[in-house]
Amino acid sequence: MESENKFGFVNFAETWNGRLAMLGFVIGLATEYLTGQGILSQIGLM
Repeated sequence: MESENKFGFVNFAETWNGRLAMLGFVIGLATEYLTGQGILSQIGLM
């Protein structure tokens, strides 16, 4: 039995990449909602 590769363009890596991207997006939206500022304002670019 071969172990599945966990790096590169494989289903395992792409699934976790998608999950973490969705988590980051939701955290970004929640931060904007709670602070009343957009991301660019928060990091001082506007």
